[in-house]
Amino acid sequence: MKIAAKCVNTFALLPLVNAYLFYKMGLSWNFYILWTALALVILIRPMYSISGLCTGRLRQCQAGIELLCAFLSSIVLTVILQLVILFGTEALKFGIWEWIFDILWIILVEAVIFWVGIIRVYVTSVQLGIKWRLIGILCGWIPIVHLIVLGRIIGIVSREVLYEQEKLLTDRQRASQSVCATRYPILLLHGVFFRDFRYLNYWGRIPAELEENGARIFYGNHQSAASVADSGREIAERIRQIIQETGCGKVNIIAHSKGGLDARYAVSCLGMAPYVASITTINTPHRGCEFADYLLEKIPGRQQMLIARAYNAALRRLGDYNPDFLAAVRDLTTRGCLALNERMEDPAGVYIQSVGSSLKKSTHGRFPLNLTNRFVYRFDGENDGLVGKESFAWGQRFSWLSVKGSRGISHGDVIDLNRENLPEFDVREFYVALVHELKEMQL
Repeated sequence: MKIAAKCVNTFALLPLVNAYLFYKMGLSWNFYILWTALALVILIRPMYSISGLCTGRLRQCQAGIELLCAFLSSIVLTVILQLVILFGTEALKFGIWEWIFDILWIILVEAVIFWVGIIRVYVTSVQLGIKWRLIGILCGWIPIVHLIVLGRIIGIVSREVLYEQEKLLTDRQRASQSVCATRYPILLLHGVFFRDFRYLNYWGRIPAELEENGARIFYGNHQSAASVADSGREIAERIRQIIQETGCGKVNIIAHSKGGLDARYAVSCLGMAPYVASITTINTPHRGCEFADYLLEKIPGRQQMLIARAYNAALRRLGDYNPDFLAAVRDLTTRGCLALNERMEDPAGVYIQSVGSSLKKSTHGRFPLNLTNRFVYRFDGENDGLVGKESFAWGQRFSWLSVKGSRGISHGDVIDLNRENLPEFDVREFYVALVHELKEMQL
């Protein structure tokens, strides 16, 4: 199927690309009319080398791949045909103007095939990212190099289509099982300097995957930056709101980064324990970050205030009513977390577990965590780009995410912030398994 589809696409377009050569060979106009119609059909809807693609996005993505493959293979075959013209019989030899016309026609048709394919790929692919889109644009004018880059783009997008297709088929097969249909709904809490409402989907593809498998999802809707106490009060109010609106009685909290501290504060200090079945903290700095202490010590107070005012002003415009940059940072220091932990005693009746991971190689992470990883290592040792390994563990159970390969899992990878398919870590499947365990515990 795969080879057959690619052959059909290529050979359907080849006579159009080499129209003048076939004309010289004496083929009739009826042939050209028929073949042009076939070529237009292939440009709109090429043959797929993968059958049964589940979504329109994947079909368009694969259509782009098929056209780019046809573009590359038709170029190779066209070069061979041009050599036939150059060294072939007298009957096929072109005059100089005929040859120029032929070359211009080939360039025009190949350009159409290429642009129809690349636009589809650029518009529909997620995994291509900004990096390879820019590389494709910048290297598109460099002979030979542009073909190598195009091959890499085809490889990235082909793997994406296969990966996403398998994911969709897995979800369809287990749809009736509702593996994430927990007794109590899931409340997702974001970390510091981010938001989960308006302008940004903080949790990437995770919420949709959980809902696809039966979960009920809510968000904290709290501000991007505030003290743990202030964020905890916002979360406590949000829990009351969810329970009042749904009558669910309790929630299961899954909290990332500082959100884990905020959740613990709401439960331990604000009386939310009766309304929370479980807390799962993801890469939370329960014991603080020593590099945060260093930054507050080394950056002069005046510069700190300038940064804080600029941040707070920007986030007010985005919807935060009272952001407090410095209060958030102070609560993430080792001293700040030590003081908080003395106040936040884990209540009975709430299941608390934690998860941690590390970025093994700085150069393999996404910006900006690839830059901070080495710096944080000086203070906190092995880390995920922001938080040291020793700070993650809390509660009745701690899970360390260890994967093969040299990349590891960063602070952003663990919430699908970059929507990146890591071959060694399926972040969406990790959350499905995590929530399924909560369901098995009847939480």
